[in-house]
Amino acid sequence: MTTPDDAQSPNAATRAKAALRRDPWDLPDVSGLVVGVLGGTGDQGRGLAYRLAKAGQKVIIGSRAAERAQTAASELGLGIEGAENAECARRSDVVIVAVPWEGHAKTLQALREPLAGKLVIDCVNPLGFDKKGAYALKPEEGSAAEQAAALLPDSRVAAAFHHLSAVLLQDPAIEQIDTDVMVLGESRADTDLVQALAARIPGMRGVFAGRLRNAHQVESLVANLISVNRRYKAHAGLRVTDV
Repeated sequence: MTTPDDAQSPNAATRAKAALRRDPWDLPDVSGLVVGVLGGTGDQGRGLAYRLAKAGQKVIIGSRAAERAQTAASELGLGIEGAENAECARRSDVVIVAVPWEGHAKTLQALREPLAGKLVIDCVNPLGFDKKGAYALKPEEGSAAEQAAALLPDSRVAAAFHHLSAVLLQDPAIEQIDTDVMVLGESRADTDLVQALAARIPGMRGVFAGRLRNAHQVESLVANLISVNRRYKAHAGLRVTDV
């Protein structure tokens, strides 16, 4: 059992300094993890499920209706399975939340128990749309990721995969997606794991971008990317330079 005195011991201080000196690109092996995708029947969820499975990850698609999830999984192939949301959460080591913003809170509230103890990666973007285009919404908690953390006190929540084009993700003709994934979270072990998952997809790189309190601006940037894509008829992503 660790005591306050232990936390201040020379050994603890040495370990803390060593962690800070660690190569930020020294990431864990995540190849054996089962990844669940809640909202895996939607465009973003299907795309992430397809890319991760194509990279060799075991993937389970979750949906409110098991039959719908199984149909989507069958269409994607690659050993992907489909299940009702709660079963998907229970069977997965890591769960990506890719549901529509309108159903975000309700979905997570219903899955608090099966998501307990799991790493939950939120990639939901709270957006509104009007005749001027897309614009960012700010949840009461500050961001979709912070809402997830509030609703899932027994889970570890990270935020990532916000800026990816669903069109590119789902296109089998595209072998490599050249983009960076901004990763946010409270634990280095968790953000390293998410970065490693992102790196499984050819062309992608996960980049640590801060704690969850910084998630709002990352989620909001999607509104800007939508404007870029509309103007230039593109599927824009992001690259972080000099890292």
